[in-house]
Amino acid sequence: MTITLIISLCILVLIAYAFDLSSKHTKIPTVIILLIMGYSIQYALNFFAFEIPDLNPLLPILGTIGLILIVLEAGLDLELNKDKKHIITNSFLSAFFPLLFLLLVFGFCINYFTNQNAMSSLLNAIPFCIISSAIAIPSVQNLSAEKKEFVVYESSMSDVIGVILFNFFLSNDTIGFSSIITFIAEIILMLTISLVASIGLAFLIKKIDHHVKFIPIMVMIILIYYISKIYHLPALIFIIIFGLFLNNLDELKHFSFINKLQPKRLNLEVQRFSKLVAEAAFLIRTIFFVLFGYTITTETLLNRETMPFAIAIIALIIFIRFIQLKIAKTKLSPLLFIAPRGLITIMLFLSIPLSKKTNFINNSLIIQVIILSAIVMMLGLMFNKSISEDEL
Repeated sequence: MTITLIISLCILVLIAYAFDLSSKHTKIPTVIILLIMGYSIQYALNFFAFEIPDLNPLLPILGTIGLILIVLEAGLDLELNKDKKHIITNSFLSAFFPLLFLLLVFGFCINYFTNQNAMSSLLNAIPFCIISSAIAIPSVQNLSAEKKEFVVYESSMSDVIGVILFNFFLSNDTIGFSSIITFIAEIILMLTISLVASIGLAFLIKKIDHHVKFIPIMVMIILIYYISKIYHLPALIFIIIFGLFLNNLDELKHFSFINKLQPKRLNLEVQRFSKLVAEAAFLIRTIFFVLFGYTITTETLLNRETMPFAIAIIALIIFIRFIQLKIAKTKLSPLLFIAPRGLITIMLFLSIPLSKKTNFINNSLIIQVIILSAIVMMLGLMFNKSISEDEL
């Protein structure tokens, strides 16, 4: 049984890698293939009467590690300099205002249909408002550098902003002066921790000369993240700041302590670390979405009660994105369709306490929104007519 499981896992990862390579030509997001693979495996095992233990408890673990790695990978890919000011501003506005508007609309709808209090309604609405960097970033690797960069910035900021708001609504039953002051204090504290931890980890990356070097660093990153979560701090801020810090050492040379880190030497180590993070993120993302596909049932996927709501949610997401891109005077194709929901949606949904959950937001609605948003993105990429030669 163990040998069969290991062989099957290896084959699945290799198939996922082959589809990842071929996505340049097919324009089919790898996540669609992974979900189909997981879904097919479930029915194949049932057909041959194989007994598999309940794998659902693994989803939050793999999802959290995957989220950390994906946001870290994005941070290690982002540059902060004057030349990037325009794209950073545009991507932030594109991440923030649609998220805020969708949050208010979805929150109002949940409150109207369920009579949940305002904070619980907003808490349940947030998972639908965040662009999933886990799906968006890998899906745009074949677009132009400018469009790819926009999606990386936008989806990463959407993740961070969304998680910060989620933590706020999770920790507070009402919005008042004290809760806002506490929220601001937590962000300031997390920023301080992030800066200190980033300098310390950067020093270790430069200083350690043992042949095993980056795995302990990654373990410490996960450890800091989880300790921050215990104290209800917005831990994802640390992940993005650490990635940005390492990738922008040259922009920080005017600080004396940065020169002590020897940026030229450290940049070589950061490049190696970045490659390891990217490959680890690919592996965890692959296993997570195959496992998630395995947990999907036909009844959940084709639930007629939730399907109209799922379609309405996707339609509103695209409509708001259309308005935002028009206001920003950004070319619509294919960015209009690149607003998938995915890993972050699942993670936040699973993090909502039972006491604050509503039956209106269930597994069927979450799965349908994720799959429909991925299909919309796939069609947008496949029928994109504005692909230049350097994107092919």
